Amino acid sequence: MGKILSIILTATLLVLAAGPVSARSLKVAMDTTWPPMEFLDQANRPAGFDVDFMTAVAREAGFEVSFETAPWSGIFDGLNSGKYDAVCSSVTISEERSIVMDFSLPYFWDRNVRQALLVRKGSSLRALSDMKGKSVGAQAGTTGFLAIKEAGDVIEKPYEEIGPAVQDLLDSRIDGVVCDDPVASALLQKNKDFADRLEIGSLVQAEVEYFGVAVKKGNKPVLSLLDKGIQAVQAKGIDVKLRKKWLGN
Repeated sequence: MGKILSIILTATLLVLAAGPVSARSLKVAMDTTWPPMEFLDQANRPAGFDVDFMTAVAREAGFEVSFETAPWSGIFDGLNSGKYDAVCSSVTISEERSIVMDFSLPYFWDRNVRQALLVRKGSSLRALSDMKGKSVGAQAGTTGFLAIKEAGDVIEKPYEEIGPAVQDLLDSRIDGVVCDDPVASALLQKNKDFADRLEIGSLVQAEVEYFGVAVKKGNKPVLSLLDKGIQAVQAKGIDVKLRKKWLGN
């Protein structure tokens, strides 16, 4: 019995020395309704910039990663409850969010982004200041929707996903859509119907936003792994190549 106990104790110490198993296998959630950042491909698998980026981060930092689709409305609740280890879903780093969750280093593009106003081509409505009494849509709970709320005298139209908002704009049911400018640009570049009928009227705000990977507040081991991988990906220029792949110029 003594020898068996010794073996068990030795094995336990080795496991503890290696660190928690979950720290080397991370489950990452994303709202796959934001092409080309994150979406479901024809095989119904997560794809896009964020998927490729996180895969590269995992490779550089030495951990395994799996992806889980989650609706935006409950994605942060799932993070806080431990359903997954991180959220990589075009999440803007903000003071309000940083109170209840931690963020990795900024990771996207030159690490900043703005909100853009999509309008129908030829529309005289070019900016949110032109939208008084008009309907403008955005995904609920995003910084785009917050920009609409702050505009004042604009009819706010919240959506669960950005796709139906764009479709309503095409069908003249609303007058504009606010979303991340890389997403707006990619929609126009990759869809001829959108390019023929829609355009970016303006950037909604002058200040830039920064995308980060969100983790549960205080989860330093996961945060450290993510930052290690992000730094390596950026140092090697992998993020620049992925930007060109998914967003062109």
